[in-house]
Amino acid sequence: MAFDYSKLWKLLEEKKMYKEDLRIDTGMSSATLAKLGKNEIVSMDVLGRICESLKCDVGDIVSYLVEEKLEQSDEY
Repeated sequence: MAFDYSKLWKLLEEKKMYKEDLRIDTGMSSATLAKLGKNEIVSMDVLGRICESLKCDVGDIVSYLVEEKLEQSDEY
């Protein structure tokens, strides 16, 4: 699974908010903010609090990226 939070950072920029402002407003830990920065998985609770804070929908802050898996065949 791969997630991309670049929409979140763009939205924060549009709202002239800093990441630290969002962290404080949502009550998330600095470790969770770091996970978002690394496009790692965070809980739906955190995403919900971000949406509430920014008055947006979850699709406005995160994208799911489809990872193509290479299938290996036993045939040569």
